[in-house]
Amino acid sequence: MSIENNIKKELKEFQHIAENEAAIDEKLNELLALLAKTELDSDKAKAYQQKFDDAIKRPATTDPIEAFKSLDTSNASREELLDEFSILLSSNPLDSKISKKYLRGERLSKIVLIIISLVMITMGFAMIIMPAPPFFEMFTIYYFSNDDGITLMDLISLLIILAGVYLLIKSIYRNLALKR
Repeated sequence: MSIENNIKKELKEFQHIAENEAAIDEKLNELLALLAKTELDSDKAKAYQQKFDDAIKRPATTDPIEAFKSLDTSNASREELLDEFSILLSSNPLDSKISKKYLRGERLSKIVLIIISLVMITMGFAMIIMPAPPFFEMFTIYYFSNDDGITLMDLISLLIILAGVYLLIKSIYRNLALKR
């Protein structure tokens, strides 16, 4: 039964490739017909040729979502973005499995970053509250009294807490920015 399914899948892939080639031929013929009807100056012809060369030279990425990230950085007009988007959709198949996998990875990385930041904050407070070893206690930066003050261990702990807070804010802010 699985052999039949594998054969069917391979046949569908070959049919899909044949359909893509037929669609490319059809679109290329349409493009040639349109170019034959219009009068082009050299600048427009060079621009069209550059777009065509870029589309052919565009490397096929293993991560289909990575190709779409380039649209975020371009400052093109809406028509150009729409053209690029349609080219990307035709060349990079995108389905719900790929998008779910991408979103799951993003959520997992955010959760791990939040956990790391909370552990760092907790560890920093624990280092301040717990008694420090004597070799850290001898480096007192500021004395409140003869027996108490701010030590090097307290400053290191404060630095760890601030790094944890920074990571926590970055992970939460990144979550809010992506939801908009």
